[in-house]
Amino acid sequence: MDLGLIGLGQSGKTALFSALTRGHAHTAGFAATEPSVGVVKIPDERLDQCAALIKARKTTYAEVRFLDFPGALSVRGEGPAAALLAALSQCDALVHVVRAFHDESVPHPDGSVDPARDVAAAHLELTFADIGVLERRHEKLEIQLRSSRPGEREAGERELALVQRLRAGLEREEPLRAQELSAEDRKAISGFQLLSVKPQLIVINIDEGEVTRAWEVERDFAPQFGGPGVRVLALCARLERELAELSDEEAAEFRKDLGIAESGIDRVLGASNEVLGLITFLTVGEQEARAWPLAAGSSALEAAGKVHSDIARGFIRAEVIGWQDLLACGTYAEARKRGLLRTEGKQYIVQDGDVLHVLFNV
Repeated sequence: MDLGLIGLGQSGKTALFSALTRGHAHTAGFAATEPSVGVVKIPDERLDQCAALIKARKTTYAEVRFLDFPGALSVRGEGPAAALLAALSQCDALVHVVRAFHDESVPHPDGSVDPARDVAAAHLELTFADIGVLERRHEKLEIQLRSSRPGEREAGERELALVQRLRAGLEREEPLRAQELSAEDRKAISGFQLLSVKPQLIVINIDEGEVTRAWEVERDFAPQFGGPGVRVLALCARLERELAELSDEEAAEFRKDLGIAESGIDRVLGASNEVLGLITFLTVGEQEARAWPLAAGSSALEAAGKVHSDIARGFIRAEVIGWQDLLACGTYAEARKRGLLRTEGKQYIVQDGDVLHVLFNV
């Protein structure tokens, strides 16, 4: 799972990247579009508790890669550079860091702090980029249709109609993620390097003095910026970067003194899963306890395939229990005795926090 950080200059996106990765990241060289890359483990108390219960020898958390693209967006309406556009298009979602903090020593590139203006500017940048892609595809399809054979014409005309419809929506300032797209439509545009179709997490980067009212900031901005495939949260990236340099115990104490209930970084990681439409299922045994991200609505067979293709190929049945039920029972044997360890087939829809044990034969 790759999430690309974008934002205007001096937005604090690199500070957020440093906080997320605790400074342990592959830093880009001098290439203008080469991202810094950091792999971050997603904390999961459910996994920790189940691993402790079973006394698993190893605990493996779900991971996400964050990519910090230098100079991703500008206030001049130039659109992302072609190489950067291609790199961003490979990400599963975008994390847009929006400046809401005030610091005279760090001037805003547009002269003043205005989150609403900056979100609109970024939206315009991505929209223009997508319109350009669709315009070029439109021109190419028209050329192809002039010389296409009867059997090829119908498919080409369908794609042309789709391109025209999506472009018209973009010109009405409707991002592709908010437009009606069937599975067939998504497949047709999957190779187009489109950006506004991607889920987006908007991080409002606030002043340190505002951290105790972050939820109020989110409440105020969500109606403006939220929508299909978009989640809004607020934090202070500079503070989170400073806390990331402390031990977990010291950071927790510092947050308590400030009146902050939860780590901003943990909130970013949780929101990233939400905006991507992911749930987490667990596999818990003596050798390893592991968290697996999975698209919401996926079947037990698809979950088995995440663990290993051989397990999916030889799927017989899945033993399923909710993580809280497992903790309450204490052992799988007791859970089976109480009837809480259920047997499910291939089509069972996996729920967030399910503990799965798949029986298979290859």
